[in-house]
Amino acid sequence: MLPALIASDVDGTLLDSDERVTARTRAAVQAAVAGGAQFVLATGRPPRWIPPVVDALGLAPIAVCANGAVIYDAAADRVVSAHTLDPDALRELAEVATRVIPGVGLAVERAGRTAFDESIPQFASSPGYEHAWHNPDNTEVSLEDMLSVPAVKLLIRMSGAHSADLAAALAPHVGLAGDLTYSTNNGLIEVVPLGISKATGVAEVIRPLGITADDVVAFGDMPNDIPMLTWAGLGVAMGNAHGETLAAADEVTASNNEDGVARVLERWWL
Repeated sequence: MLPALIASDVDGTLLDSDERVTARTRAAVQAAVAGGAQFVLATGRPPRWIPPVVDALGLAPIAVCANGAVIYDAAADRVVSAHTLDPDALRELAEVATRVIPGVGLAVERAGRTAFDESIPQFASSPGYEHAWHNPDNTEVSLEDMLSVPAVKLLIRMSGAHSADLAAALAPHVGLAGDLTYSTNNGLIEVVPLGISKATGVAEVIRPLGITADDVVAFGDMPNDIPMLTWAGLGVAMGNAHGETLAAADEVTASNNEDGVARVLERWWL
């Protein structure tokens, strides 16, 4: 199979542990694109965290952001589409989270028209939210204000907890309000609109291109990548991947620190 499209997760997959795209991986991606393949980023990141990846790759692909909720055209700096949780769904999810896990912190990710749209705070947290990573974009607001505007993602955070444990506790109670997943093990759950995933995001991108899922090779390392890996014609887990992701993949490549993405792409290009 010569893939028509490559869909790659970013953190823990395309980037190494120092958050770099290595020379080998960059060369393999660029060779694939030069050979006629489409390349798509599929990430939990918001659009505003895509420019450093674009700079490191040396090309500006379409990015499926926020675990499938946002399609971002990096070349044009334009949000193509956004699927959102409405205020009622956000309030329901917040009630569930605070009831099931007392003391949990809540935040939301919103989508503007561009990566750095200043018309609304794109990341807003309720008072006392403890970030899972450095986030200079945060705007702290009241819980009521945070839940009053549609969001592409709700973040549920408990410092010191394991994400898998939080997911297990929340899953029976989320119901039809949204779909939960996680992309890091450090006590962070991400909830997107019901039925949305990286798989649906990439499917939205390929629909007008005449490409089918069978023509896609996808790479990932965490549970938020599983829908995409099982949907794609070839789903590849990184050697450093979460156990559930390893089990769901068609094959396992080397780790992100060993150019795992490049090693697979070099079968067809270079």
